Amino acid sequence: MEFRPEKKLGFGLMRLPLRNAGDDTDIDIETVKQMVDLFLEQGFTYFDTAWMYHGFASENAVKEALVKRHPRDSFTLATKLHADYIETEEDRDRIFYAQLEKTGAGYFDYYLIHDVEDVFLDKYEGLHVFDWAIEKKKQGLVRHVGFSFHDSPEVLDRVLSAHPEMEFVQLQINYLDWESQRIQSRANYETAVRHGKPVIVMEPVKGGTLARVPESVETLFRSHDRNCSPASWAVRFAASLPNVMVVLSGMSSMDQIRDNTGYMKNLKPLSEKEKALCLQAAEMIRKGVRVPCTGCSYCTVGCPGSIAIPKYIRLYNEDTAKSQDQVMRVVSRDAYAGLQAKFGSPLDCVRCGQCETVCPQRLHVPDLMLEIAAYYRD
Repeated sequence: MEFRPEKKLGFGLMRLPLRNAGDDTDIDIETVKQMVDLFLEQGFTYFDTAWMYHGFASENAVKEALVKRHPRDSFTLATKLHADYIETEEDRDRIFYAQLEKTGAGYFDYYLIHDVEDVFLDKYEGLHVFDWAIEKKKQGLVRHVGFSFHDSPEVLDRVLSAHPEMEFVQLQINYLDWESQRIQSRANYETAVRHGKPVIVMEPVKGGTLARVPESVETLFRSHDRNCSPASWAVRFAASLPNVMVVLSGMSSMDQIRDNTGYMKNLKPLSEKEKALCLQAAEMIRKGVRVPCTGCSYCTVGCPGSIAIPKYIRLYNEDTAKSQDQVMRVVSRDAYAGLQAKFGSPLDCVRCGQCETVCPQRLHVPDLMLEIAAYYRD
């Protein structure tokens, strides 16, 4: 379609560098400026943010690092509206115009109804959010309208059948989830293709899981091409799909910008043999990852116990990984105690369930908190 960016790599502004690791809102703006500049210098234009990213600070960072410093026609900007933050029709405009003010963008190139799934669909329909988004496009405040999605292909088919006016779909696609019965990346991708909708890919590296692969998997990849990083295999797997228009990478350092733009500048799609290699790697990784968390931190917003849920899960995954694969370094219980000193403890979970409602991976978070607390108590 004519609105596709020329290059397939997008800069996801969900995991930006921080000045204070304990404060997700304390973004290192000066480093982000350097990252934005290099990204644009390499010919890439697509930036992706959302209302609640970085404790509601990501859109402000967009203004400081991007919008104030570069001509508006030199980049494309996407942001999103999530059901958790709207209760009335008036809330739609309240948040939208706040987003315009926070970013200073004037208009959004891509506007997404965020996390369309069965549990939120009635609210989106009841508040006429799909019609409202199209109206924003007619007003010239949005160029293209679509939605992000975390649910089954059956639900996706239902949404696209009811709303053919949606121009694109954002899906979680990576080689680890390609055949997953939980995420169903392949089936959702094929559903979008059947409806003629281009796809934006999120979580191609699964929150960093596919950048920090087991030693055996890295050896597998290096034996085929010693110059390609593990992350490059993951991003190129998604980018090689013919109906994909952009692959988002949540980059948090200059090194990640250099690596990703280096191999994506002149993208060479993976061969069938290379795709099969990725699926082989998926089987090897799956044996060593206990909890398939991507670290998106949706679960931490509004947590009454201020529990750093993704941080605890990451430590748990590292500690329970099979040592013979050396998936990640084993983190001592001192690190667990250090997290408890900065954030709420897993034992502070009151089982309110808000984290489960927003988790794109469908994790049973309260049960996981009990499991993790028991593991470090033993």
